[in-house]
Amino acid sequence: MPGLFPIYVGLRYSVARRRNLLLSFVTFLSMLGISLGVMVLIVALSVMNGSIGVLRGEALKAAPHVTLSAAEGDLDWQAMTVLAQENPEILAAAPFVEAEAVLRFHGRDAFVRLRGVLPERELEVLDAQGPADGELFAGMAEVPDGMIVSARLAASLGIFPGEQASVFSLAGLLARSFDDSRGLTITGFEDFGIYGESNIVLLHLDQAREVLRADPGADLKLRLKVADVMAARRIAEDSFGGVPGVEIVTWQEEQASLFNALAMEKLVTTVMLLVIVLVGAVNIVSTLVMVVADKSADIAILRTMGAGSSSVLGIFVVQGMVAGVAGTLTGAALGVLLGHNITAISQTLERWINMLPLQGEVYLLSHLQTRVDLGEVLLISLAALAISLAATLYPAWRGSKVQPAEVLRYE
Repeated sequence: MPGLFPIYVGLRYSVARRRNLLLSFVTFLSMLGISLGVMVLIVALSVMNGSIGVLRGEALKAAPHVTLSAAEGDLDWQAMTVLAQENPEILAAAPFVEAEAVLRFHGRDAFVRLRGVLPERELEVLDAQGPADGELFAGMAEVPDGMIVSARLAASLGIFPGEQASVFSLAGLLARSFDDSRGLTITGFEDFGIYGESNIVLLHLDQAREVLRADPGADLKLRLKVADVMAARRIAEDSFGGVPGVEIVTWQEEQASLFNALAMEKLVTTVMLLVIVLVGAVNIVSTLVMVVADKSADIAILRTMGAGSSSVLGIFVVQGMVAGVAGTLTGAALGVLLGHNITAISQTLERWINMLPLQGEVYLLSHLQTRVDLGEVLLISLAALAISLAATLYPAWRGSKVQPAEVLRYE
């Protein structure tokens, strides 16, 4: 068929044994550049996806999926809880107050985020319940003046369960008034994540309201746990979007600075690594330019036999795309393989490095997590193929403009 003629000839040119070693070497370099670029880009984005997932999980240990608050004053959390129960995508709701405060322990002070909760409800809205969380919140509920402290904060202050500490609001401290100070019993420690939530202190809602009564920003709010954290805004608006005076803040908005920075870093990394693919595409241009010069006589013969300029252009596009397709498929396969196994590789590398005499320095890589997104793999592959196709167009156009009479005159 006439439409298959350029494909057939282009493939024959690609698989034929070349006498020009330089041409073969440049072709190999173009395939290698594209495959390395695709592979590195997939692995890098997989690592970033895993890191973003870890940070999201750590942030959600303390940050509510959705926070409901009143435009002014306290929220009617009982009425809002009734509305929340009508939406099957809202799994739990719990009231809370939160404001800056000061924790004093054995003469040492630390600025904390004081959060007042109902222990029995707070357990239900945790993003991921640990095996000891049930006992932890049950113990807090049994002690009227009980308090749960961030594990990192407890470690920094040397706090142990059963010890006494006092808290007072930051507003009271600024006013040099300690009337709201309360002595509380440490009932346990909780992991509130590794990002920005190392200073949280939980205590009973009534106790917290007493401590924070002089703080104008310590209004009663409602915390929601939703089935799909990525659709938190939609789920909340389905139930509360039409309720007047209710403000909705999702975890994405609360942690916007972190995740916007990660998204920008991911975009910049993608653009930078695409440069490797562009280098491989430049080699495709070089290869095809040399092929056109080497095959001028063949092009002239094909043209005299009736092949049109579009057929000649198609031949060289096919020949150039062979390197692009081969490099893209190889890079995608290696990238997916490495992306799925990078954790095991990093752990092996960690053990090997830690056996070396490096003056006691230990390089921990076992925490590295990856998540291969097949949609991103497809987009990367399509981008590499598009770049390869663009790289073939100019040399192929040059080949299609070869004049048979001028070439065969000297043959």
